[in-house]
Amino acid sequence: MSSCPWAAKRCLLVVSAVALAIVVMQGPANAQDLSGPDQHFSVTNPADLSPEEATKIYQSIVDDMADAYAMSGDPSAINYRRWRAFSSSPYPSATHGGRFVNNYGNALAGPYADGEGTLLPEGAVLAKDSFSVNIDGNVFPGPLFLMEKMAPGFDPEARDWRYTMIMPDGSFFGVTGGVDTNRVQFCVACHKGAGDANDHLFFVPEGFRSAD
Repeated sequence: MSSCPWAAKRCLLVVSAVALAIVVMQGPANAQDLSGPDQHFSVTNPADLSPEEATKIYQSIVDDMADAYAMSGDPSAINYRRWRAFSSSPYPSATHGGRFVNNYGNALAGPYADGEGTLLPEGAVLAKDSFSVNIDGNVFPGPLFLMEKMAPGFDPEARDWRYTMIMPDGSFFGVTGGVDTNRVQFCVACHKGAGDANDHLFFVPEGFRSAD
């Protein structure tokens, strides 16, 4: 695998909005229609990394990724790196387009560690940062995915979760009930598949769950 320019230079990926959509959100033929996608955009030719390889890459880019997410001004994007990590290393997530993701949660999200059957209280926030690596060894920062449990009645169909997707340049792709809300409706549809008994939550796979 070729060396990663992020590891060598630790620089921010600065691209135009058009290039960002092409590079970061590679996927189906209709991927350029961002008005209301029905799935996460898939990574093209993803690499198969060991947990150790994925962790090394993540550690080399995460500070710059977090700085870029924080440019959004979203409080969770600014603070999530200080939160509890629920994953022991980055792991590939099919439901997030084949990207490698890490799970974090604020103090109110602590019960998330208990796994299936967990119900989280109002104010709980879960965060997933992400990156992708293709078979040529090229590394790309991915979106930051946020779930925040809002007050009862916010969105009963979604068990009152607000979904936010922040792009690697700090721009908002969509926010439930806010900017481009239609773009994150696929989050609602996907998480409904986890079931009401799991509070619409998917959990870190066995083998990647942090012992802390």
